[in-house]
Amino acid sequence: MKPLLLLIVVFAATSAISKFVTSNWSLPLSANLAMCPMLCFTALGHFMFPKGMAMMIPPFIPYKTALVYITGIAEVLLGLALLFPALRPYTGYVLIVFFILILPANIYAAIKHIDLEKGTYGGPGPNYLWFRIPMQLFLIAWVYYFSISSSI
Repeated sequence: MKPLLLLIVVFAATSAISKFVTSNWSLPLSANLAMCPMLCFTALGHFMFPKGMAMMIPPFIPYKTALVYITGIAEVLLGLALLFPALRPYTGYVLIVFFILILPANIYAAIKHIDLEKGTYGGPGPNYLWFRIPMQLFLIAWVYYFSISSSI
């Protein structure tokens, strides 16, 4: 919920500033500026809660902790890449693939009741998916619309 709130607040603020300063709504710019801090914020979880994040990865995948750190770094780099118009469409495609690839980990974590912040099995459970899956689809649509289709 916090990442989505951050995305919307930064988008609204940068859109308003853009309209005030340039007299134009620069929605693709504002949307990509908003996605950058959202990705950096979610990346923090990879470094603050590596145990819980590693628990989200199914048992058959090796090197869980390393994967947590690598994906955290990737989120920061992808967020920063959105700030460069020449990289934006390519970054958008990579982000969509990333969002698709992490969804099974979120589903697994919900089914196993993983609390990523505490690194325990006391999380919200499968009901969380009623929020998480639509949010993931929203993020994919956001990236497609503002990073890819707006750049074509």
